[in-house]
Amino acid sequence: MKSKSSKSKTSGPSPITRRKLFEWAGLALTAAAAPAPALGALASPQQSTTSKSSGGVMNKLSSYMSEAANRPLPDEVVEKTKQHILDTLGSMVSGSKLLPGQRALQFAQSYGGREISTVVASNLRCGPIEAALTNGMLAHADETDDSHSPSQSHPGCAVVPAAFAVGEQFQISGTHLLRAVALGYDVGTRVTMTLGGQKFEVESHWSTHSIAPHFGAAAAAACAANLNVQEMRWMLGYTAQQSSGLGAWNRDPDHIQKAFLFGGMNARSGVTSALIVKSGWTGVDDIFSGKDNFFQAYNPNADPSGLIEKLGERYEVTRTNIKKWPVGSPIQAALDALGILRQQHPFDAGQVKQANIRLATDEAAIVNNREIPDICVQHMLAVALLDKTVTFASAHDRARLKDPATLRARGKITLIPDAELESLMPLRVAILELTLNDGRQLRQRVDNVRGTPENPMTREEVLAKSRDLIAAVLGEPKSSELIAKVMSLENLRDIRELRPFLQLQ
Repeated sequence: MKSKSSKSKTSGPSPITRRKLFEWAGLALTAAAAPAPALGALASPQQSTTSKSSGGVMNKLSSYMSEAANRPLPDEVVEKTKQHILDTLGSMVSGSKLLPGQRALQFAQSYGGREISTVVASNLRCGPIEAALTNGMLAHADETDDSHSPSQSHPGCAVVPAAFAVGEQFQISGTHLLRAVALGYDVGTRVTMTLGGQKFEVESHWSTHSIAPHFGAAAAAACAANLNVQEMRWMLGYTAQQSSGLGAWNRDPDHIQKAFLFGGMNARSGVTSALIVKSGWTGVDDIFSGKDNFFQAYNPNADPSGLIEKLGERYEVTRTNIKKWPVGSPIQAALDALGILRQQHPFDAGQVKQANIRLATDEAAIVNNREIPDICVQHMLAVALLDKTVTFASAHDRARLKDPATLRARGKITLIPDAELESLMPLRVAILELTLNDGRQLRQRVDNVRGTPENPMTREEVLAKSRDLIAAVLGEPKSSELIAKVMSLENLRDIRELRPFLQLQ
């Protein structure tokens, strides 16, 4: 049941003024040009989604979303949602020390706005749209945040900032926040799974890493704002209109535009969709069916019923990875493989003559000799060979890109794109083959990296990772308090109680 405090604070007219609404909307509206059908085997007009009846899909989806704030979650889903909220907050805090996070904080400082929502790892508060943008950038300032393989997306870096920013606006409870975040993971990931996941991204050049988190952020924000069934329908229409993002993020050398596309843009746009409808805007009643609908624009072959497949039975937050290593997802299995070999056959970096790492073809292209240390598989394996582990600090030490010892170790490593491993995607498999100076040949294959649903991290491991990320910026006392409060969110009557433990002072 809904808590009394949540009900009393979220019912009735929104306090948003007309003038302030348009100030926010001026920042946030990002209309996406309708994408041309780009998938290889697009349906003919007779076969497209115009002839599929998806009206029932919208009815079921909008009803489910409108009831989410009052619907209890299974205990295991509550636990996983807490872990992902904490993991994302840790990514925000640590991201404040990296270039994309610093640029985001500079923007928030210069933009200003009403002091409503918390900007993490700062002394700032601003409007919920600006706060969501900034915190989303912080959350994906590097590769520390979570990832969801079936949808080819990073849900947390947009969903959590959006739910938190709007949740502060309406002073929701910790339980309400948990339900909003879980809903965001469920809705956003189903959108790109329905579109076709990685195949859709590769063939269309649109980015699943933008589309899924955007819908997820909108759903979470709408739940935090307590939108009703009809408002959810309109909100989804505005979300679809803002849906955008190109695969060109792969060419960003500084991770700033990538942080915007994965986190900041989606959190901002999702919050915008929720708040403009909360203020009274109306719109298209069903964006998933009828003339010029969402699926006609992106993939006419998609079956809209995927949006509600096992909704309420399969919770996508439980299928989302928490990364053990603070590096890009394609590198996770490679580092796991090295760690396993080292445990089985202890050796030093100097004993390694040659190292071959096999990754899926597309994954290899993402991490091959990149200029950013935590997205470069050769560099991160070299660091792990020398240090016998990888930490947040070592993964972001740009000076080591030119360090002679690291370069010598890196020179022993060969990346081999593997078409057979590509056929297993979205499962990210790595095969590491080592040749030692004494002639020994070592080989390790990793199918399920630590932190995946098939090989989950323990609660203690998640807390340890978060403490390492947070304490270095906010100090040990705040880190411990924040972790304790997040892991007992159901006891918070107002999520603004988290604010003192998320900011510098």
